[in-house]
Amino acid sequence: METKHPSMLDLLIETHIGLERQGPGSSEAIEQALGFLKPLNKFSRIADLGCGTGGQTIHLAQHLPGTITGLDMFADFIEKLNENAKSLNLGNRVTGIVGSMEDLPFKKKSLDLIWSEGAIDNIGFEKGISYWHDFLKKGGFIVVTCPSWLTKEQPAIVEKFWSNAGSCLDCISNNIETMQRCGYQFIASFTLPEQCWTNNYFIPREAAINRLFEKYAGNETMIKYAAQNRYETELYSKYNQHYGYVFYIGRAI
Repeated sequence: METKHPSMLDLLIETHIGLERQGPGSSEAIEQALGFLKPLNKFSRIADLGCGTGGQTIHLAQHLPGTITGLDMFADFIEKLNENAKSLNLGNRVTGIVGSMEDLPFKKKSLDLIWSEGAIDNIGFEKGISYWHDFLKKGGFIVVTCPSWLTKEQPAIVEKFWSNAGSCLDCISNNIETMQRCGYQFIASFTLPEQCWTNNYFIPREAAINRLFEKYAGNETMIKYAAQNRYETELYSKYNQHYGYVFYIGRAI
């Protein structure tokens, strides 16, 4: 991406490709979620949907048996995942592929675990878990994070931001009911702590944006892109008691 006239998408990819995470989260949260699952085995098949560069994909491979397929729409992210997997001697168990969460390449009833962090809201929580259910074996697990309302008060400014980003926030109890309606036994949910947003995502993202500001000095698209990202950070700082990413864990029945 050597262009001096980058698009918003170019900047999004260039910002995130060097980050461990493409959204809020942590290794501790992953391990907390894994604690709710029954043990898998070397024959288990796992899919990480909307995997980005695969920071969590690699973590899963280091803590679970079986084979993992990471799927993302951005080829640059998948290339990075495959490079990292190979460098960590995980290439025989971790494979990254370019694809859509709305058109999965797997056989029906073939997966033991579907994992997805910070991605399902791009297609809609209900739409995602309903469609993905067909690809899980009976008793297979689904683990997703989705931005959710944490309080009865739902500030309009927050609703507008997420709506403009293509996401629709719902409260935790409604999302749990949706899981049950879509054919899952609800197992657990928990909210990501603030540091998963700030220390693990916003701070490294801001550092990456500052580097791009130097590279694309004076570029209007860069200025707009940076402003949008910083607005998100400011919004979370002011209203984080009202919303956050929530892990939802269920089992196909």
